[in-house]
Amino acid sequence: MGTGSGSGSESESEGNGWGIAKGILVKAAVLIGGAILLKRLTKSTTRWDHSSFVSHSLSGEKFSMEQASRDPDNYFNFRMVTCPAAELVDGSRVLYFEQAFWRTPSKPFRQRFYMVKPCPKEMKCDVELSSYAIRDAEEYKNFCDRSKAQRPLPEEVIEDIAEHLTTIYLKRCERGKRCLYEGSTPPGGFPNSWNGATYCTSELAVMKNNEIHIWDRGYDDDGNQVWGVKDGPYEFKPAPASSSNDLFSPLNFAPPLPMEKRIDGSFVLQD
Repeated sequence: MGTGSGSGSESESEGNGWGIAKGILVKAAVLIGGAILLKRLTKSTTRWDHSSFVSHSLSGEKFSMEQASRDPDNYFNFRMVTCPAAELVDGSRVLYFEQAFWRTPSKPFRQRFYMVKPCPKEMKCDVELSSYAIRDAEEYKNFCDRSKAQRPLPEEVIEDIAEHLTTIYLKRCERGKRCLYEGSTPPGGFPNSWNGATYCTSELAVMKNNEIHIWDRGYDDDGNQVWGVKDGPYEFKPAPASSSNDLFSPLNFAPPLPMEKRIDGSFVLQD
């Protein structure tokens, strides 16, 4: 009787010990798993993640309709459309970009290639966004609106990347700001000869909901602005579904030809 009682007590003690050990192991596993998950969630974004995000944000069809409604004297309702066109061997993404008046999307007045890649490690920025002229721009009109079978092939796109125009260096925005990324060309900008300019500067901000703000300006040797809006950047937003209903708004029609001649890209000259 005494032996049986001792054996049962010993078994119960062993069972309790195993239960405690098991509980410790489970908690340890949970803690380790949580730590791994937390590490993954808080893992610093890679350099290529930044450029991928900016590429995605730039892509799509966007309009300056809201801004043109607020300030029709200084801003037009432009259509901006961007889409992937090729990828280089180093991972850099090439995007095709064009702008047109809302009512004449088949007649873009500005066409560019964008090249998006991480900033060099020695620079204090996250994404390098460069613009290039297109060797035969006529061949690329409405590139994004075509089916893939009707577009120039990626290898053709790479061959048609022509003169380098500008480079904008983007950084992640500080917490509390409306933007996600923002940046500009280096001090002194880049050479530009349109309308008496000797150099141009560019600013770009990636906002939430894939909204893009662009501000390009040209200056002469004396630092006088000779093209580009003066009051602030163009604000391009993805079009709401209802935007196509107001077909006969004056904002949706291109201005007379003399005014168009005063436009370089999407940036209207100011008197």
